[in-house]
Amino acid sequence: MINVSKLAQEGVLQPKEALLSKERKKDRLTIGIPKENTFQENRVALTPLSVGLLVENGHEIVLESGAGKASNFLDHHYSEQGARIVYDKKEVYRSDIIIKISSPTLKEVDLMKNRQVLFSSQQPTLMKLEVLKALTKKQITALSFEYLQDEGGHLSVVRAMSEIVGATSVLIAAEYLSNVFDGKGLMLGGVTGVPPTEMVIIGAGTVGEFAARTAIALGAQVKVFDSSVYRLRRLQSNVGSRVFTSVIQPIVLNKAVRTCDVVIGAVRAKNGRTPCLISEETVSKMKPNSVLIDVSIDQGGCFETSEVTNHEKPTFRKYDVIHYCVPNIASRVARTATYALTNIFTPILIEIGEAGGMNNMIWANQGIRSAIYLYHGNLTNKDMSEKFNIPCKDLNLIVMANL
Repeated sequence: MINVSKLAQEGVLQPKEALLSKERKKDRLTIGIPKENTFQENRVALTPLSVGLLVENGHEIVLESGAGKASNFLDHHYSEQGARIVYDKKEVYRSDIIIKISSPTLKEVDLMKNRQVLFSSQQPTLMKLEVLKALTKKQITALSFEYLQDEGGHLSVVRAMSEIVGATSVLIAAEYLSNVFDGKGLMLGGVTGVPPTEMVIIGAGTVGEFAARTAIALGAQVKVFDSSVYRLRRLQSNVGSRVFTSVIQPIVLNKAVRTCDVVIGAVRAKNGRTPCLISEETVSKMKPNSVLIDVSIDQGGCFETSEVTNHEKPTFRKYDVIHYCVPNIASRVARTATYALTNIFTPILIEIGEAGGMNNMIWANQGIRSAIYLYHGNLTNKDMSEKFNIPCKDLNLIVMANL
């Protein structure tokens, strides 16, 4: 006979707590990586090792043949990691998610299927109305890298590319100071007993900070100008050594520019065109064979003499000053830039699969939500809304309605 009292005392009949499994069903993603068509865009969104990691997590990668060639990643590097190599661009655009570097063209949008997810660069100032309408018609959910935020609320892709551009701009300056490119014949930084090269950096953001870091490491004498005392103080603190800093005062700035060997313009405008800070008259009084690098050229440039150049013909001379005005400096070091990008994109793609799809990811991740400019064809970006005078919808309300 069972002694119920004894069992109760021993706790056998006591209710036991149990955790209910609430795991979301993982999504198997099909991710397409097309070959870039934009002029001199050498980067690719994912490296072979990142592709291997995604394949291990159960996802399928469809890569257009030659997509990684400009970054020195060959087709067999990707196929060895489990990617499916295709030769028809149409096959790539059958994927659930398309991830690419440059913004989509109208021809590429035509290849896309309805309710697809698009990861790409897309600056509102460069957006074309016909492309936006085509994406809307196909009810695309589109994310812009420029708005993508990390856990700290920083623009992760913008910062990564700015770090690369800042350091690379100094190395470019070192090249054009040498005799190889008919420069002054100076070594950036100098040696013992020889006065150091003088460099002026206009802008104390991420580009300016990493340009200053690299120039100081090479031994150059650096002067940094910015309109914000806060940014100057932050740069001084982050660089970790005493740097000449000054707010932008025309007399002081123009004097520094006229006497230096290298000027790097790294001013960014939040909206619209970059302010023109150095006049043609000041450039005409610079020392012969000085080097001027306008990193801000994609927003109009901060030198009055700036003109857009490209990687094939990166420089021109005006008033015997070497001008370097290439908008996409990061593509000059495409492999490094690709590694920096894939470190950001790969965890996001894995997390989308773990979350059970893009909709759940958007709801759970504020950083992703801030980067969405189209959700199922609905415009959710205020900057694009103002540019085209199209009504903008609240993404939070749309997502809640669809849950």
